Amino acid sequence: MVQLPTAPGPTTARATAARRWVALAVLMLPVLLVSIDNTVLSFALPQISAALAPTGTELLWIVDVYPLVLAGLLVPMGSVADRVGRRRLLLVGAVGFAAVSVVAAFAPSAEALIAARAGLGFFGAMLMPSTLSLLRNIFTDRTERRLAIAIFASGFAAGAAIGPVVGGVLLEHYWWGSVFLLAVPVLALLLALAPAYVAESRDPAPGPIDPVSIGLVMVAMTTLVAGLKTLTKDDPRLAATLLAAGLVAGTLFVRRQLRRPEPMLDVRLFTIPAFSGSVAVNLLSVFSLVGFVFFASQDLQLVIGLSPVQAGLVLLPGTVAMVVAGLTVVRVVRRVRPARVVAAGLAVSATGYLLTALVAGRGEAVWVSVAFVALSLGIGMAETISNDLIVSTVPAEKAGAASAISETAYEGGSVLGTAVLGSILTASYQAHVVVPDGVAAADAGAAAETLGGATSVAAGLPAGQAHALLESAHAAFADGVTITAGIGCVAVLAAAVVALVTLRRVES
Repeated sequence: MVQLPTAPGPTTARATAARRWVALAVLMLPVLLVSIDNTVLSFALPQISAALAPTGTELLWIVDVYPLVLAGLLVPMGSVADRVGRRRLLLVGAVGFAAVSVVAAFAPSAEALIAARAGLGFFGAMLMPSTLSLLRNIFTDRTERRLAIAIFASGFAAGAAIGPVVGGVLLEHYWWGSVFLLAVPVLALLLALAPAYVAESRDPAPGPIDPVSIGLVMVAMTTLVAGLKTLTKDDPRLAATLLAAGLVAGTLFVRRQLRRPEPMLDVRLFTIPAFSGSVAVNLLSVFSLVGFVFFASQDLQLVIGLSPVQAGLVLLPGTVAMVVAGLTVVRVVRRVRPARVVAAGLAVSATGYLLTALVAGRGEAVWVSVAFVALSLGIGMAETISNDLIVSTVPAEKAGAASAISETAYEGGSVLGTAVLGSILTASYQAHVVVPDGVAAADAGAAAETLGGATSVAAGLPAGQAHALLESAHAAFADGVTITAGIGCVAVLAAAVVALVTLRRVES
């Protein structure tokens, strides 16, 4: 007698649904980790400046090299994940990221820390495409997937909220390297739970790995960001050369993908307005967010004089607002077109940057907190909707590549936010700071490089010299914040316009 298959009963369905949400919780671990890592590092910059004495350029590279390597490798790693298995690559990345985190924690110099951060970018590129693409395959129902992606996107904000507080406690009681050790227990939990709750998935008919395309992506990303950073220096010829090299490499990459029968990245997806518009909104939103955190963390600690924990608590309302906005927008977008929701939210975000430009230099933490709340509300909505649209426009078997594009936009925005806004802020500071006479040459050089350097040097000067140096440094920093806040405001408004134009035909 043949036993016919039966439909799953209510208990089985509930168990299956429960496993999906447990899988989501497991996949949130690397998301939280990446977000915590970025935020904690921003708050650790003053301690790193004092301990390792990096130059202004080295300080930017300590921040930039991780998302730079990550962004350059996300598309290749997304392609690899589609071929070898997304869960497998996730676990390999977890092991490598944990090991290199320990190396970074004990880096003896700025150069060593930059190298370790590059290693974290390499293994981080294995983590990120796998998480979002696995969600695309776990949640096949559109409504469920939209909520799952909202929770996923909110994980970045949750990590940003947890990072400053937990990291602040570590920085007040231990050395700066302790913040990197946060990755170890998080990834240990991932390695323990993922094999049991996250099913393996891959592209059933993958194409061959393309080393030439991988190289072109890396060259394009590296030279473009290096060129943008060099623009703020007195070497326009080098900046132009680097930017030209990046554009050439990017053009060659696109042409190669169009010619290949099985491209590493299907660039034709960018002909879909909703897809390309969502990628642009994602990038510009993160550009604005990371640029704000870069100068706000220094302003709160080095100008206003808060401890790392206190500074984290000042930004906590904003990160909570981002989480709430990201989850609430799931219901709103059922009734209102995504274009209108994203544009309205980003218009609110622009007021946060406008407020920052108006009150820069006042030394009041409350204005930083209010500005960050406004900025976070729109970005929380934009991230949820853009990530959902990016992964929803491709077949499930190509989810790794689409997820890689989404994560590349996120990390590309992170790189550019620090490279562009951070470089402009640093250049403005260096152009306006005045070091008092009588300061030793080495100390004068350090004070003229960064605000952290000036703060460290002032601690060893007589009261009169210290006051003059800090007054000049704080004023120079405030001038830079005003400029970068204005640029951030323009970027957010540009993202709102892109959303109105490219998402106008997307239904609720």
